[in-house]
Amino acid sequence: MSNPPRSRNSRLTADDFDPEVLRLFDQYVHGAIDRRGFLAGAARFAAGAAGAAGLLAALSPQFAAAQQIKPDDKRLSAKYVEFDSPHGYGKARGYLARPAKADRPLPLVLVAHENRGLNPHIEDIARRLALADFIAFAPDALFPLGGYPGDEDAARTLFAQLDQAKTREDFVAAAGLLAGIEGGNGRLGAVGFCYGGGIANFLATRLPNLAAAAPFYGAPPALEDVPKIKAELLVVLAGNDERINAGWPAYETALKAANVHYTLFQPPGTQHGFNNDTTPRYDEAAAKEAWARTLLLFNRTLREGGKK
Repeated sequence: MSNPPRSRNSRLTADDFDPEVLRLFDQYVHGAIDRRGFLAGAARFAAGAAGAAGLLAALSPQFAAAQQIKPDDKRLSAKYVEFDSPHGYGKARGYLARPAKADRPLPLVLVAHENRGLNPHIEDIARRLALADFIAFAPDALFPLGGYPGDEDAARTLFAQLDQAKTREDFVAAAGLLAGIEGGNGRLGAVGFCYGGGIANFLATRLPNLAAAAPFYGAPPALEDVPKIKAELLVVLAGNDERINAGWPAYETALKAANVHYTLFQPPGTQHGFNNDTTPRYDEAAAKEAWARTLLLFNRTLREGGKK
């Protein structure tokens, strides 16, 4: 077929695609195959190259359609902030979003993006947190290479060029900036998605002041570092995500051995990236529940009087 079928509500979902097409797309998004490889594989499920290109277009992010909060929303104050990262790339930048008016110090949440840098979806996530009465900061790992380029393919290409040791230090520096930011209460949480989920896991092993973390379908940290985790974790996994889920049993064993307080949320039938409402892999019910649980964790652990 040249085009995927439309779901009943006119919005494409994962059910509208053959599971093999979704597997190919996951490989493409994470660099295991290139665009040509996806098109060649997907051509078996569509009417040749043109149909395969249609499948790729249908699976790719639609940022404007999914945007929940406009960048100029008057309820918020949002801006880009540069900061020093002496152990990373030297200079870094992120997107800072907070309520326009606050009558008390607010809790702090670091937002770690996927493997395409600080794209419009992650900025929207930061604004959603700000409207929930947090100060949110979303660093752009691609800033040393010119920043998010506005194109997902170009962003993936740039991402592969990063020195990940330096990039991780940039996220550590971002957390340090956020922890001491004016108007904050000093209580720090982290949420991340895909690559950013791995960063959230890493930060939990690195930052003793991190009170809570919600890694969404992210790679586990080095298992020998798990005993360093002081944060409470909400581990969010997809139901159908062979690549990431393969690492969970060993990670869970290490968490239990280290007496880390964690909760697993793994809604059945979901795909990697199910929280990202810019693509058909989005699962509305699962995403809403995962987000509600994330806010519940942050409200309980980061607010004044909350459990540390």
